[in-house]
Amino acid sequence: MSKLGKFFKGGGSSKSRAAPSPQEALARLRETEEMLSKKQEYLENRIQRELSLAKKHGTQNKRAALQALKRKKRFEKQLTQIDGTLSTIEFQREALENSHTNTEVLKNMGMAAKAMKAVHENMDLNKIDDLMQEITEQQDIAQEISEAFSQRVGFGADFDEDELMAELEELEQEELNKKMTNIRLPNVPSSSLPAQPESVPSRMASRSSSAPRTRAASSRRAEEEEDDIKQLAAWAT
Repeated sequence: MSKLGKFFKGGGSSKSRAAPSPQEALARLRETEEMLSKKQEYLENRIQRELSLAKKHGTQNKRAALQALKRKKRFEKQLTQIDGTLSTIEFQREALENSHTNTEVLKNMGMAAKAMKAVHENMDLNKIDDLMQEITEQQDIAQEISEAFSQRVGFGADFDEDELMAELEELEQEELNKKMTNIRLPNVPSSSLPAQPESVPSRMASRSSSAPRTRAASSRRAEEEEDDIKQLAAWAT
């Protein structure tokens, strides 16, 4: 067994040392990540510095340039190791976080199951069935009451609709007769047109000869208007 294995075996054999909590382990891992990140930044700066020295010396001081390149290679190797270590620590931290989350979830689910069991212990299925049946019956009664209130009361159901329609038509006819009586018709002239004077010129004499025709036309219009009035009055009555 290697010395490293003996060291970890001997350190883990102590029963008096309690296992750290997940929070403590996560805190230690984050501290380690932060330390390695700082070391990584330091090595990157050293690599750039050694590269600049190698370029500076070049062919003028070949020995110094080679030493700078050797140191650069050594720093790059350390940087690669740190990259691998950071990847391992990150994987371990994520696994620990998931385990802690799963533990908390399991614990909470167990508590919820116990609480649900305690609640169900005070429940009787027969009582629940009776309660649901009673609720259903009360809902049916409430529905019947609502339907009874919403039905139209049959007031006036014994009246004959034909009689009501006939009465309505009579009322409309009376209203129409009132409107017709209020209509003002033009008055028929009762007097004849004045006679033309005898001392009019010959040009006016020809017009006076047409006066009888005008009076006759007026008489015909008066007779037609009287006939229209008689027909309108007969229709209104």
